[in-house]
Amino acid sequence: MALRYLLSDVDIGDEEASAVADVVRSKWLSLGPRTAAFEREFAAYMGAGHAVAISNCTAALHLALLAHGVGPGDEVLVPSYTFVASANAILYQRATPVFVDIVGPHDLNLCCDDLEAKVTPRTKAIIVVHVAGFPVDMDRVMRLAESRQLTVIEDACHAIGARYQGQPDSQFLGRFAGTIGHSGCFSFFANKNLVTGEGGMLVTDDASVAERVRLARSHGMTKSSWDKASGRASDYDVPSLGFNYRPTEMTAALGTIQLRKLEASNARRRELAAAYRRHLADTPAVTIPFAERLPDSAHHIFPVLLDPGIDRSKLRARLLEHGIQTSVHYPPVHEFSHYRSRLSSDPRLSRTVDASAREVTLPLHPFLTETDVEEIAGVLKACVAAAV
Repeated sequence: MALRYLLSDVDIGDEEASAVADVVRSKWLSLGPRTAAFEREFAAYMGAGHAVAISNCTAALHLALLAHGVGPGDEVLVPSYTFVASANAILYQRATPVFVDIVGPHDLNLCCDDLEAKVTPRTKAIIVVHVAGFPVDMDRVMRLAESRQLTVIEDACHAIGARYQGQPDSQFLGRFAGTIGHSGCFSFFANKNLVTGEGGMLVTDDASVAERVRLARSHGMTKSSWDKASGRASDYDVPSLGFNYRPTEMTAALGTIQLRKLEASNARRRELAAAYRRHLADTPAVTIPFAERLPDSAHHIFPVLLDPGIDRSKLRARLLEHGIQTSVHYPPVHEFSHYRSRLSSDPRLSRTVDASAREVTLPLHPFLTETDVEEIAGVLKACVAAAV
């Protein structure tokens, strides 16, 4: 069966192709002036003090933990309802992930009650994940962090361009997700709202953190190859251990153009999400998470939860027969073999396990029409009614 409705699609055209061709013609392909320009434009858009381009978001999470001093013996609170990279980065620093449950089927973000209950004297940091582009309750997270002197790192790979709303008196009102915690990490993977294929960005208002990340992304060298090639340096030192997490100039060229498309792209995603909600409103066997929220999300994905009696695998197969591509976001990290082998006991994340077993992600990208959404919703409703 040919796919009629892709899960995601990419708005890349002649402008991006021309920009990448310019990079190729320049013959300078690695970290250089285009990357610096992209960092400046990204920081300005976000209202952040510093933006540091990285090879991908996983590397950004790793360097955020490194720069904030997380290491062996430390615990980092993180949701299990996330892509595995959020937890893997903690292990890179030989720290211990402590998994936090979600609020429930109507809110797939981490539960602040469970978060607070799991703080111990060994807790060093919190990684929050803004699932589907809906920001976590950052007012409560930051109050907890301040009271316990914890670092907050935002995994904002779903939430680029999402503005925090929170309570009317929130000090963070209107700020972009990723700029509220001590550092924020973004992904530009091939299915994200801003696409460069691979690539990522770390933002922070802390100049010392930004400097440590810049140093660590390129082997710990005090000068880059571009510094030497452009005559600004003739030698360099390596004062600390570093990694090869450099971005490319092609990534920067793509990212700069994609950033300028972001607001319109997110607005279109919001319209389509609203259309899905209208067409699925009379479907009691389908729960729409975050249904009371619309303007404050980047709407990276459109997740729904099926009633427990519905066989998800069969339903997805039926949707595929109609040319509708779907996915699952996400299997719980704590149930993966590697993590099960490391856990001393079952974290008992009942709400995470329940939601993960029932979640289906429907197509969402700016090239869909509202007629497409109506048809996808109609097929889903028919499959649910037939109880597959």
